[in-house]
Amino acid sequence: MSKKINLAIFASGTGSNAQKIIEYFTHHPQIHIALIVTNKPTAGVLNIAKDAGIPSLVIEKERFMKGDGFVPFFQQAKIDWMILAGFLWKVPETLLLSFAHKIINIHPALLPKYGGKGMYGHFVHEAVIANHETESGITIHFIDEQYDHGAHIFQAHCAINSSDTPETLSKKVQILEHQHFPPIIEKTILEKN
Repeated sequence: MSKKINLAIFASGTGSNAQKIIEYFTHHPQIHIALIVTNKPTAGVLNIAKDAGIPSLVIEKERFMKGDGFVPFFQQAKIDWMILAGFLWKVPETLLLSFAHKIINIHPALLPKYGGKGMYGHFVHEAVIANHETESGITIHFIDEQYDHGAHIFQAHCAINSSDTPETLSKKVQILEHQHFPPIIEKTILEKN
């Protein structure tokens, strides 16, 4: 049997996407969730990691952004791929170079619209509703040195009704995230390895 492919999931919040990814890969023959990474000591994703028996790491901004990017730690943990599941910091160049084309992000809108610095979570849904868009969705993409800019892997769409609010749109988008993110991660990684 070939060696397992180790994933690190990065999340800044409650971790609902991380939870779905963990569930999806629990008994996977090739892909293993090896680490949960967060930038917030109070993030809900840490409880998910603990409940699942997955090691976690709380990263400190100065070292992550301007130091070694925790690259030696990730290498020692034998991390092969990084999955950004609601992670709000920009990934530094050190990490981009060490994990070139091995970092996947999910964005709660149809990029290239509604991406960039400050466009996350409810800010995205508020902007989409304010501009009277008729659809939104998710974009799963590789990351590069710019926010929400890397090559697209997959998009899924949902319709927006006149009665939708940022909150109802958020729920529609989250359904797409939970439905598509884990299998797209799997397909992408297995195609590349």
